[in-house]
Amino acid sequence: MWLPSLGLLVGIAIGVVFSLSIPPEYARYTAIAILAGLDSILGAARAELEGQYRTDVFVSGLFTNMLMAGLLTFLGDRLGVELHVAAIVAFGVRLFNNAAVIRRHLLLRRRQPMGAPPVA
Repeated sequence: MWLPSLGLLVGIAIGVVFSLSIPPEYARYTAIAILAGLDSILGAARAELEGQYRTDVFVSGLFTNMLMAGLLTFLGDRLGVELHVAAIVAFGVRLFNNAAVIRRHLLLRRRQPMGAPPVA
């Protein structure tokens, strides 16, 4: 679980230290890529809490999600259709779902008495 957290912290640090500006024509692609990345990070946190985290799955999912979302947005731009909305909805639903599962895991951990085995 430390790899996604480290990557997020390094990314935030780079963003704070260097003032990067994204050209307006790439803003939509950047937003979709960030949304896909956040989905992968929350998915990794959920998998860690469930005891199923694997680094290879996280890294491949991160890049695949970002690439697919970017390609969907690019295809939509070429066709004149707002296909990026599909990626926003899909990743948005997954973000909220993962956040809800993470919240439930953390709440269940708080309720357990000290020394009790974790609830599956």
